[in-house]
Amino acid sequence: MTAPAKPARRPANPRFSSGPCAKFPTWSLEKLSDAALGRSHRAAVGKAKLKAAIEGAREILGIPENYRIGIMPASDTGAVEAALWSMLGARPVTVLAWESFGKGWATDVLKQLRLEATVLEADYGKLPDLSAVDFSSDVVFTWNGTTSGVRVPDGDWIAADREGLTICDATSAAFAMPLPWDRLDVTTFSWQKVMGGEAQHGMIVLSPRAVERLESHTPPWPLPKIFRMTKGGRLNEGIFQGATINTPSMLAVEDWLVALDWAREIGGLPALIRRTEANAAVIDRFVATHDWIANLAEDPATASTTSVCLRFTDPAIADPAAFAKAVVKRLEAEGVAYDIGAYRDAPPGLRIWCGATVETADLEALMPWIEWAYRTERAASSG
Repeated sequence: MTAPAKPARRPANPRFSSGPCAKFPTWSLEKLSDAALGRSHRAAVGKAKLKAAIEGAREILGIPENYRIGIMPASDTGAVEAALWSMLGARPVTVLAWESFGKGWATDVLKQLRLEATVLEADYGKLPDLSAVDFSSDVVFTWNGTTSGVRVPDGDWIAADREGLTICDATSAAFAMPLPWDRLDVTTFSWQKVMGGEAQHGMIVLSPRAVERLESHTPPWPLPKIFRMTKGGRLNEGIFQGATINTPSMLAVEDWLVALDWAREIGGLPALIRRTEANAAVIDRFVATHDWIANLAEDPATASTTSVCLRFTDPAIADPAAFAKAVVKRLEAEGVAYDIGAYRDAPPGLRIWCGATVETADLEALMPWIEWAYRTERAASSG
């Protein structure tokens, strides 16, 4: 196989990482000039900005007014852990695991909290049997598998009359996919994903049923301070008004606020979803016309539109992991794609972020480079 010529067109922005993700297209450092740097987050200016960060998320996502929203430390991971450690133990638990993070939540429930949980698993590229979920138990799941490129198709499988809580890690779904708030009791996400915010900060959204659990259930294990959402047996309302558990970065807060402004400017959640779906469609068209690459998700109805995971299907590739790494290295060396290797626990291949902050034109420019890297590496490996 002869090595091909390099494509003439390059992505204007080669940042396709699945987190931290690309900044929105018109972002600049100058937009952060109003950050409350050197000021206490407890001062009036800090409180106002934190409150705006919460209410902006409510506005864009359409979160019901009677749901509480809090800013949590340690990104989405911290928000999920706070929910698991604070709320589980009152009922049986079911955990759905079909990718790295879901498997991590299962490990925490089984080995750290030492609960006797039911774990419904599936291999990368597939979903567990959603019809087998027992909603008399608390159910822990990811909406979108960031490391597998597989998402739940919708919320219809979640029982409206459930007895347990649904605890949903929605970090690669919020702001990119519709979320049925009436079916979600605890929802978490981070600023660094779809909106391209800075890392370290997560958000937790609590339904009235989740608040009731917090106020009626006292876990039998010690609870670290950064997980405590109650005080004296009642919800600590301050957390959900912007009085964060620990000190937030006011620079990151400002970055989040300008990202929310951008979302408003382009048309809110419908526009964010349209941009995301248009991006994923670029890759879908490419895969459909090339027989040496495929989506890791086996069912198109469950394929992620944000963290799109691909695998090389060419049977002549002797070592898929080494081949994928070589392709990634070539693309990065050319400055056309950064950080698109598969997650370390996932099958070898590519993982390309298609969230709303990525420009469709950049993905269109990237596709010929992926073919160039594939054919160049095949030519090199065949001698």
